[in-house]
Amino acid sequence: MENQLAKSAEERTFQYQDSLPSLPVPSLEESLKRYLESVKPFANEEEYKKTEEIVRKFKNGIGGELHQKLLERAKGKRNWLEEWWLNVAYLDVRMPSQLNVNFAGPAPYIEHYWPPKEGTQLERGSINLWHNLNYWQLLRKEKVPVHKVGNTPLDMSQFRMLFSTCKVPGITRDSVMSYFRTESEGHTPSHIAVLCRGRVFVFDAIQEGCLITPPEILRQLTYIHQKCHSEPDGPGIAALTSEERTRWAKAREYLVSLDPENLTMLEKIQSSLLVYSIEDGSPHVTPEDYSQVTTMLLTGDPTVRWGDKSYNLISFANGVFGCNCDHAPYDAMIIVNISHYIDEKILENEGRWKGSENVRDIPLPEELIFTVDEKVLDDINQAKAQYLKQASDLQIFVYAFTSFGKKLTKKMRLHPDTFVQLALQLAYYRLHGCPGCCYETAMTRYFYHGRTETVRSCTVEAVRWCQSMQNPYASLLERQQKMLQAFAKHNKMMKDCSTGKGFDRHLLGLSLIAKEEGLPIPELFTDPLFSKSGGGGNFVLSTSLIGYFRIQGVVAPMVHNGYGFFYHIRDNRFVVACTAWKSCPETDAEKLIEQIFHAFHDMIQLMNTAHL
Repeated sequence: MENQLAKSAEERTFQYQDSLPSLPVPSLEESLKRYLESVKPFANEEEYKKTEEIVRKFKNGIGGELHQKLLERAKGKRNWLEEWWLNVAYLDVRMPSQLNVNFAGPAPYIEHYWPPKEGTQLERGSINLWHNLNYWQLLRKEKVPVHKVGNTPLDMSQFRMLFSTCKVPGITRDSVMSYFRTESEGHTPSHIAVLCRGRVFVFDAIQEGCLITPPEILRQLTYIHQKCHSEPDGPGIAALTSEERTRWAKAREYLVSLDPENLTMLEKIQSSLLVYSIEDGSPHVTPEDYSQVTTMLLTGDPTVRWGDKSYNLISFANGVFGCNCDHAPYDAMIIVNISHYIDEKILENEGRWKGSENVRDIPLPEELIFTVDEKVLDDINQAKAQYLKQASDLQIFVYAFTSFGKKLTKKMRLHPDTFVQLALQLAYYRLHGCPGCCYETAMTRYFYHGRTETVRSCTVEAVRWCQSMQNPYASLLERQQKMLQAFAKHNKMMKDCSTGKGFDRHLLGLSLIAKEEGLPIPELFTDPLFSKSGGGGNFVLSTSLIGYFRIQGVVAPMVHNGYGFFYHIRDNRFVVACTAWKSCPETDAEKLIEQIFHAFHDMIQLMNTAHL
């Protein structure tokens, strides 16, 4: 990171924003061709013919008209999708977002200088917070290096949403409030909110024009910790953020009507740099098994995380850390970037603070004491009850596969991400006896305000390969050839989707134009094969590569009978996180991981034996 910083001395984080290309609208013919190909694995001949006819009619009729209207819309916007996507994927969704939409992930410091150890929570927390504050300052000064592929800069706008950003509930649609400003743009909030035992505190991170130091942060955290552990718990206002969105919006309106000061305090939390959570638990964690800590990060105490905050930094009693983030304002690679930066800093400084122990006379943290009544306390209890009920239904496993990793797959000329995706396809096929429609995230940050596109990993080629693996009469050579065809197909799709040639967001745009024009829903979107192949948010496998650093994350499944699957790749290991709902009898997250690990071995064996 330091080298990159030196290199980017001339470059500013957001300097290329104005010169990025606009998000293109793909050709209708290409999108429909790709869509037809993606439904094949889920259709018999008759169903496929029917869908083919629906697509033909769509292309020659209403689809063409909608596409023209979409092109018109795109003329006036640098990103025709941005506002729609934010609303449809996040802000219009009414189910509780803390469990269903947020992502969470454990910090990897346990693998080096900070193994679990009781009594280290506050001291480590002060160092961790200080590194976060340094990153915040780099971002304010626009010194975070611009992400590039080769020499091509990528969109950096999502980094503006990491700090001082919060979702605010609305009756029918939420909104995102971001208070962050770079130094050249002017003043930005500089306080941190701390949640502990149902209470809320704030303190400023800047004193006399410079950052407070770890010993000073430690003093603030110790004050809060001692106060909360020697006095009764607070009401736990934060639990309201875990509620169904409209209910939370109404509860918030009521809270504000009780006392205008309540609004001031809510805005203090919303505008805070980040929320720092002090948890009482001590989760078990090892470099090979992150299951328990990850479970506690995604499903832990709702009174000590603000579900709508773009960044909750969570600390446990045994000095283990992680985060829980609202997904609306940004995608996971933002948090991966800051987490990697902090991991490197902790390594570099051997987990210690090597500066002055001097503590200035800084103001003590201020407690935000909300005015509440019986109704508010009832709302909080109800929120907690529904949250804990759903949380207890979520199965989360995070294991490391340590036999090999990226080094070996690259030596075999197999793309490591595609390797995991195809192993997942084979694992699902073996476990469930049928193909699983799959969403893999592709990033579209080549374009202005680009976020994501869907790669549909369950291809005809992948299914043919899975069938050959289960067919005792298929030769090793046939299996290997089919696997390599599946690899080639997946690699091409990933490239297409990243360069604006995907079709899922295009189809979404066409359906939204129809809705906005008050037209009937085109048959393409009501055809059973549309949702059976994953359309409309019905993917049984919801997956994402988190990257090639030590950072791991987790997300809930997209559908009740599905899986959430996040993974990261290192030289000598794959770390995978899988979630499923316990109340669904068909799914089992642990069994799926077991099958994936088998598939890893089988795929390498296939490469080793087929060309002997």
